[in-house]
Amino acid sequence: MPKNLPDSSYLKGRGAQIHTANRFLKYQVLAEHIEGLDEPLIGDEKTEVYMDYPKTLVNKITSPDVGMMSSANPYQGCEHGCVYCYARNTHNYYGFSAGLDFERKIMVKPTASELLRKHFNHPKYRVECISFSGNTDCYQPLERTYKITRSLLQTCLEYKNPVGIITKNSLLLRDLDILTELAQLNLLRVMISVTSLREELRSSMEPRTATSKKRLQVIETLAQNKVPVGVMVAPIIPGLNSDEIPDIVKAAADCGAATAGYTIVRLNGEIASIFRDWLYKNKPDAADKIWNHIEACHGGKVNDSRPGIRMRGEGKIAESIKQLFSLSVKLHLAGRSMPAQDFTLFKRPPLNGQTELF
Repeated sequence: MPKNLPDSSYLKGRGAQIHTANRFLKYQVLAEHIEGLDEPLIGDEKTEVYMDYPKTLVNKITSPDVGMMSSANPYQGCEHGCVYCYARNTHNYYGFSAGLDFERKIMVKPTASELLRKHFNHPKYRVECISFSGNTDCYQPLERTYKITRSLLQTCLEYKNPVGIITKNSLLLRDLDILTELAQLNLLRVMISVTSLREELRSSMEPRTATSKKRLQVIETLAQNKVPVGVMVAPIIPGLNSDEIPDIVKAAADCGAATAGYTIVRLNGEIASIFRDWLYKNKPDAADKIWNHIEACHGGKVNDSRPGIRMRGEGKIAESIKQLFSLSVKLHLAGRSMPAQDFTLFKRPPLNGQTELF
């Protein structure tokens, strides 16, 4: 909790501290003038779970910054509460706030594995890597109860379909049995996101994620079990965690990481006000400098939607980050790489006792 704020004014265990306006709603309640309230409008409510039954699960990713693949998200919203998360804006489409609602009102997709089977069984389906998750973390706390990600991995193993995973949660190790089977078939790649090795920063910026120590232990365990694993140093926030790039890459390499990637933070839509509120509450002395550094990486703005630039930024600060990352990888990960995934093993299981032709 920020030292300059009283206990009652800061929601412990939450990243966002505000509700942001939803442009799709005509009427909504916001605490814009909190000094005029007799009692707090925003309380520390428990997480609410909603069942969501979409018609499809798999989304095609066409962004040139990511590459051609598809993603599947078993949950909408994320209890991890990372203040910078780009996925927050999608919560508006559900009639919720990108702020506190994003981490307190979570949609669970109980029919996800059925939808994935339907996707694989479609006659026009051609094998591609399915990424868990392209939006919110597939191993967020609710996965411990609902086990939807585990069921999706079981489906991918059954069909021998390539899988990619990115997560910040050590819960992934619960599914080590499936992960090792996928890895033995060259179907799996895992990336563990590590934003900071400083626990005080991690706990306020990503309040319900696994500690950096646990994430490094995940990398080590996966590597020991011959599961291809790398580290995502993401997002890099200039002036806040950018100095940690060499230490994070080295720590991950020492644990057996095969590769590393990075992105520079960008604050599109409602994320700008959420992050700014967090930044000035938690880092008041350095806030102006950090905010200006983010703007310097995105042409004078904190938001950036330009393909090819938005993920890595531009300008002197972005270039220095790129060079520092490249040098760190060259020093600590030289000669390492992820093995190629096998796209030739895909096979639909028998239906009603008869083998379906691919």
